[in-house]
Amino acid sequence: KSYSEALHWYNYSVSFYTPGQIDQNLAKLQRNMASCYLHLKQFDRAKEAVKEAERCDPNSIFSKFSVYKIAVMEKDTDKAVKAVIEMGKLVEKPSQHEDKLRVDENTGTNLLSLAAQIALENEQQVVAIKALEYLSEHLQDCRQLFAALKCLIRLMLSKVMAENGENRDEDINSMLTYLTFAHKRIAESFTEEKFTEDMKTLEAHWFRKIAWNLAVQFRGCPEKMRDFFLLSFKFSQFCPSDKAVLIAQKTSLLMAAAVDLEMGRQATPSEQTELLTRALQHLQACKEIWDVLKFTGDFAKDPTDTLLLLYEFEARSKLNDPTLHDLMESVWEQPQIEVKTLEIIASLAMESPARYPILCKKALKSALNLHRQQIVIDAVKFSKCLHSLINISLPTGLTDWDASVLQEAWDYFEDALSVISSTDAYPEMEILWLMTRAWNTGIFQYTICKYKEAEQWCGLGMRFLNHLGSLKKSYE
Repeated sequence: KSYSEALHWYNYSVSFYTPGQIDQNLAKLQRNMASCYLHLKQFDRAKEAVKEAERCDPNSIFSKFSVYKIAVMEKDTDKAVKAVIEMGKLVEKPSQHEDKLRVDENTGTNLLSLAAQIALENEQQVVAIKALEYLSEHLQDCRQLFAALKCLIRLMLSKVMAENGENRDEDINSMLTYLTFAHKRIAESFTEEKFTEDMKTLEAHWFRKIAWNLAVQFRGCPEKMRDFFLLSFKFSQFCPSDKAVLIAQKTSLLMAAAVDLEMGRQATPSEQTELLTRALQHLQACKEIWDVLKFTGDFAKDPTDTLLLLYEFEARSKLNDPTLHDLMESVWEQPQIEVKTLEIIASLAMESPARYPILCKKALKSALNLHRQQIVIDAVKFSKCLHSLINISLPTGLTDWDASVLQEAWDYFEDALSVISSTDAYPEMEILWLMTRAWNTGIFQYTICKYKEAEQWCGLGMRFLNHLGSLKKSYE
């Protein structure tokens, strides 16, 4: 470590060259001198030596590395990143003369690895990330590659958490790229004998979990969350299918489908079709996993069956899928379907671009029957369900109603009166709405000269008046 003495001998060797001479050995001498100057903290002289080395051998990765070291020590991030990029390009296309300096095939990756280490030691996060990116592209050894990618993901996550705005989105996309590349390399590693099955499983588990955690971390960005969940699922396919992995797979696919459905609600028609079709693919894969998972334990309270049904119904109804009615036939046969599920189905059946009034009415009627079967009827929930059922049964804008339609609607009003008479909990605004709707139906009958029906419906409306509370005087 006698740097001054070394410099004396290097200078002596340089003196044998004529000024302006270009020679690879001279470049090597200048790089060695630069290294000594760096150890002696003589940065200006080190930069002069490196500049001379670049002049003598501009395409040498060693010269770029010397430039890089000085830039890092001077905390010149832009210059350090530029040097890493140039090193990366030289790794891709090695100099045709470097074989004279006995450069083996690992030299480039070794220098990039050292560059990342130097950056980390000097707390140059951005520079370290760039070095690790190039390193990951060129490493052939799987263990080294996955170690580099893990470090890269941790560094980028730390950077993302301190950011906001456009840069943050770009860096989240970078993490998706890293994980996608890791998945590709794990898939390719099955042909490598040195990388054992246990090693593959271990690496797949790590990346599966990190992808899952990133999905949860970025739940405020639905599209990114979906992509991380799907990557977590893909990594889990390299893991043994135990119960924990199956649950993670099921959840990942359910979340991905949910995001596609949510995005589809605000998408253009062509985008919506693509998103809904993709959601169905996720749901089909999820069903297959769920069928296996149910044999591993008691999932009586698990909502997966309900979610699968609702998600599939929404996707197929909005795609105008002809198999939708077959799906619903199995639903009507279920003995333990919940009221809330039926009400959601009814709502989805009429949510644009879907329009299935018959399915909507059938779901609401089933829900109303379940409300009636309760020992104590929940008047608020009952009133909301009945309100929706009357609206779908007596749609506004029609010039006339069939007698059977009117009779069906009349029965619903009678149902309402029956419940209102048995409880004080029926919402007063709903009673007012029922009264007004019955009265208006009667007035409409009068305008088309159906006087008997008009009298009946107006009379029905008056029966609700007696059940109004504070609003009664305003309508008497």
